[in-house]
Amino acid sequence: MTSTPDLVIRGGNIADGQGGDLFEADIAISDGRITEVGKILGKGKEEIDAKGKLVTPGFVDVHTHYDGQVTWSQDITPSSQNGVTTAIMGNCGVGFAPCKPADHQRLIQLMEGVEDIPEPVLSAGIPWSWESFPDYMEWLSKRHFDIDVGAQLPHAALRVYVMGERGARRDPSTIEDNKAMAALAGDAVRAGALGFSTSRTLNHRTSTGDFTPTLKAGEDELTAIAGAMHGVGRSVLQFVLDLSTIHEDLPMMLRVAENTKCPISFSITQNDKAPERWRQTLASINEASTRGLSITAQIAARPVGLLLGLELSRNPFQTHPSYKAIATLPLAERLARLHQPEVRAAILSETATSTDDPLFFRPNYDKMYLLGDPPDYEQPPENTLGAQARRQGRKPEELAYDAMLTNEGRGMLYVPFLNYADGNLDATREMLRDPCSVPGLSDGGAHCGIICDASFPTYLLTHWTRDRTRGEKLSIPFVAAAQSRKTALSVGLYDRGVIAPGYKADINVIDYGRLHLHPPKVHYDLPVGGRRLLQQVDGYDATIVSGMVTQRDGTATGNRPGRLVRGAQGKLH
Repeated sequence: MTSTPDLVIRGGNIADGQGGDLFEADIAISDGRITEVGKILGKGKEEIDAKGKLVTPGFVDVHTHYDGQVTWSQDITPSSQNGVTTAIMGNCGVGFAPCKPADHQRLIQLMEGVEDIPEPVLSAGIPWSWESFPDYMEWLSKRHFDIDVGAQLPHAALRVYVMGERGARRDPSTIEDNKAMAALAGDAVRAGALGFSTSRTLNHRTSTGDFTPTLKAGEDELTAIAGAMHGVGRSVLQFVLDLSTIHEDLPMMLRVAENTKCPISFSITQNDKAPERWRQTLASINEASTRGLSITAQIAARPVGLLLGLELSRNPFQTHPSYKAIATLPLAERLARLHQPEVRAAILSETATSTDDPLFFRPNYDKMYLLGDPPDYEQPPENTLGAQARRQGRKPEELAYDAMLTNEGRGMLYVPFLNYADGNLDATREMLRDPCSVPGLSDGGAHCGIICDASFPTYLLTHWTRDRTRGEKLSIPFVAAAQSRKTALSVGLYDRGVIAPGYKADINVIDYGRLHLHPPKVHYDLPVGGRRLLQQVDGYDATIVSGMVTQRDGTATGNRPGRLVRGAQGKLH
């Protein structure tokens, strides 16, 4: 090298994203690209001392819901605070383009119901400066972020745009409908969409209780859309299936993939209702992969679970009449009432009743835990509130009640309901290690008052490579490759996820021993003071996007080199 690098990272222990052993080296960066890895003799314009630190590619999160946040914020938190340098939004068939003005509220209600992003936040935050999907992409292309963002075309928005009320009420599409949706899908890829997403799960409903418009979309409809998109340029079909219909829907999706040559990506979880179904599903997609289909399974890094509390969207007593009578009071007033012996006695004497909310169920205290500090997402069954109550000779409801009153009414309960067979994450480890899988399902930007999983990338490093005590771990090189290079390839981003000359300079410098997740806390920093759950993260010395430091020791630098990623990025030669 003869020119002075813009940035040199000195002496780090590099996990280069390709799965090989760690090695010590310097990294030179110029014009947003890695120019050299090895012993760099010349001094850079800026230098980072990474001696003794772990250096990884920036993480690529393929399953987020920042579709609204990118329109009102330049900082894509909390993902950008967890080592993520590229986030893919537009998952699960929900999003905000294309959309006619008359349907703004309809799409907001769908996002609120499916992803628990409050309606007032979306209504106040989204400027609606577009109608078509290409218009949305053009508008976003002018914005600067602290990470790169990529978008997918959401099926629900497309279906309602073309079919109107018929699409919203899930009527079968006509041949003309399919042609119209296919044409718009092709336009979306030309505008830079990385893929198309849809949902077929009963859990996805609007805030008014209606099922998602895409629930029963026909194979002809999906084939027309996927075929049109992949015919224009590489694009991925992302979908969510329901356990009750996966035996019908998975074969159909595989047929769509085979008939259109479109890569597909979908979520797999372990479910106690069918404990071995995940194995059968992985076997099916591995068999299809041997036939040449491009298939990726998205795997959550820890249990899929809910956080319950008085400050959150749900708690175990929300359907108890005596609690409902005070539920709308401000937290401080509600807390004062809950401390009154007569109110406590009344609530604890009542029982939960059924609701239409797919994410609320009659509390099972043998599946409910205190999350703890530091938060523990892999606790043994003897730690459940039910088990603790039996040892203490008390009712588990009393333990739950008292736990939520702690920390000035901000105590949280944790209910893992997927990926937690037999009270451990052994199935998750097996799923993560499958050759067809990538880490996914962080849902960054969504589930503001009930889930806090945008920290998945950090958890993969802390729990799976360092802290796990109840089973086998994963190696640092494996995890670094899985959530950088492997995730990038799954959505057609061949230019990132590797620390090697020529690749995009998206890099994390991590104090591995100090890397730590704090318990989730509620913050009121969304538009109109909207609420969301965030976790403080320690240990990221620096996060670098396109060669610029965007996070330093957990604090944003104000640099925003992130841009909208328009379409698949070509392979390096």
